[in-house]
Amino acid sequence: MMKEAGMQIGRFKVRKLMREMNLISKQPGSHAYKKATVKRPDIPNVLDRGFRVASPDKVWCGDITYVWAEGRWHYLAAVIDLYARRVVGWGFSAKPDADLVIKALDMAYEQRGRPQNVLFHSDQGSQYGSRSFRQRLWRYRFTQSMSRCGNCHDNAPMERLFRSLKTEWIPTVLHERFASATGYWPVPDGALQLAATASVQRRVSACGC
Repeated sequence: MMKEAGMQIGRFKVRKLMREMNLISKQPGSHAYKKATVKRPDIPNVLDRGFRVASPDKVWCGDITYVWAEGRWHYLAAVIDLYARRVVGWGFSAKPDADLVIKALDMAYEQRGRPQNVLFHSDQGSQYGSRSFRQRLWRYRFTQSMSRCGNCHDNAPMERLFRSLKTEWIPTVLHERFASATGYWPVPDGALQLAATASVQRRVSACGC
């Protein structure tokens, strides 16, 4: 990206600059994705990796990840507008249930001025297939789309967002108290937006995200 901008740069110069700034390279470990055991033929993959969107509030994507806090896992649900890859809603809870993803959806719906006819895409998580979540989508006049069974690339923008968030913006040390976890985000939206910006500025992957 820097070479494309006309800057003369190489790995040795990068190494020198990083040493001067006391920066280190952090590479994420490999992740074993769990495959869904129940297919949802009633919720098709409408998005079908159409990650390039012409205008805002046409396609939103959602997913859940986990954060270690207070000696246990807590869960973060996020919703992004696929047009600008901006986080428009989020929820944080000790339970990865349907209420968590509904909370993130509700925040996005209110913050974006209650849009209609939005396509909402997610993986085949049980929270997104729950009756309560699907009823909320129906109330908002949204169309639901789900990734194919066990195919993480169908929701690649969310995978990239959480990968950036957890490897670059969340401390590697384990949080001892829940307050320290939430306190790391003065507003959780801040770290989420930084991660979203970092993920969208990287090169476009083979899947087109």
